[in-house]
Amino acid sequence: MSRWGTAVVYGVVTIFLLAAVISFFLSLILKWTDVQEASLTWIIFAGSLLSMFIGGLVAGGKGKEKGWLAGGMTSLLFTAIIFLFQFLGLEKSFTLEQWIYHLIFFVAAALGGIVGVNMKASRS
Repeated sequence: MSRWGTAVVYGVVTIFLLAAVISFFLSLILKWTDVQEASLTWIIFAGSLLSMFIGGLVAGGKGKEKGWLAGGMTSLLFTAIIFLFQFLGLEKSFTLEQWIYHLIFFVAAALGGIVGVNMKASRS
């Protein structure tokens, strides 16, 4: 597998691992407190953005150049996986709101990729 492919896979795996950890902690909050799911909407969105940024950061660091592209490709692969799961598994297409979220995720991952390349370059 090429360096780009490896970088993108590392980024997507990072996103899914962070999403799982964040989901676990939020589920504990929902289980053991009186907090309602509707009140966590912005926290869930912020956690998603953070996951995408860090996934892009990892991809950019692994790719070592063109961080925006590494982060962007990571986001596109993530979006494709989610879309295929939803479309094939749940027989539902993306809504306009979901497309907007994934566009924002693309920007966050691309920015993370830029930071990841520059962090890697500054350490070398």
